[in-house]
Amino acid sequence: MAAGDLVTLPGHIQFGELLLGPHTVYGWSTLTGWEDTPGNDSGNVNRSDGHGSYPGRLLAQARTITLDGMVLRSDPGRMGAAVRALSVATALRDDELPLVVRLDDAEPLLVFARCIRQAIPVATGGYAVGVVKGAALQFEATDPRRYSLAEQVVEARLPQSEPGLDWHLDPGPECLDWPLDFGAPGSTGTVAALNEGSAPAHPLVVFRGPVERPSLTNIATGDMLEYDIALAPDDELVVDTNAGTVTLNSTASRLYTVSNRSAPEQSFTLPPGSTQLAFRAAPGSSDPRASVALRYRSAHW
Repeated sequence: MAAGDLVTLPGHIQFGELLLGPHTVYGWSTLTGWEDTPGNDSGNVNRSDGHGSYPGRLLAQARTITLDGMVLRSDPGRMGAAVRALSVATALRDDELPLVVRLDDAEPLLVFARCIRQAIPVATGGYAVGVVKGAALQFEATDPRRYSLAEQVVEARLPQSEPGLDWHLDPGPECLDWPLDFGAPGSTGTVAALNEGSAPAHPLVVFRGPVERPSLTNIATGDMLEYDIALAPDDELVVDTNAGTVTLNSTASRLYTVSNRSAPEQSFTLPPGSTQLAFRAAPGSSDPRASVALRYRSAHW
C-alpha cells in the first residue's frame, strides 16, 4: 500500500496501514508537534571580543508528534479487539513507517516515523459500552522534515549538438524550400528541479551508462557530484544523498570512486525553489543514451 492511499478526508491520519480520524474507530482532537518548528542544535560560537556570538549552522533535531484526546468507539463488547488492532499497528519497531497527515483540503504531508508511546486508559464501563476516552499516541520522526506525497522525477542527458540548418540544396539550389528546417533541438545537458517546500531536500541521483566520469553540478553554487567510474550501457550508479551512499547496480558500494572535486554526498541538496543542474562527463564521453535522473519530494519544515 502506498503512503497516504487511505487518506481521503480532512482530519485523516495514516500510519502504515492504520487510519485514524473521521469515520474510523479512532478519533482524535489534538495534534502537537506537527506544525511546530523542531528543536535544533546550534553551531553558534561565542565572541571572545564582544557581545553575542558568531552565527553557525542550525541543525534540526528529531520531530516528536503527539495525538492527544483520542476517542475510541466500537460496538459494545468489541473494544478489546479495537485496542489490540491499534496495539499491533503501533507496536515498537526498528524501521520507520510513513505517517501521513491531512488537516484540511490542502495536500497531505508525510514524515517517516515510529510510534514510541501508546496510552489507552482503562475505566469502568468503557470497554462494555464501546467508548474509551483520553487515549494518546506519540510518534518520533528521526528526519524532522515533512514531505509532499508526490515523488518528483526529473531527467537530463549529456549535451548533444544540433544537426544544423537544412538548406535543401540537394540536388541543387533550385530545390530551396521554405520554411527552412532548423532540425531537432539538441540536448543542453541541464535540468531544473523544483522544491516547493521550505526545507532543503535530499535527492536520489541515478546515473545511467554508457558514460565515463559522470557528474552533476548545481549551476548556482558550483557544488558537484562526480565519480571516476565508467558505466556500461546497463549500469546504474545510485547516489543516495540523504544516506551518503554510492551503489552500483544495487549491489556494490562505489563510494571510493568519488573525485576530489566532488562535494560530500549529504551536503548536496535541493534548496527551496528551482535549482538548475548540469549533467556532464569526461571529454569524449557523449553517448546520447547516457542519462541522470533525480527523484525527490518537496520538503517542508
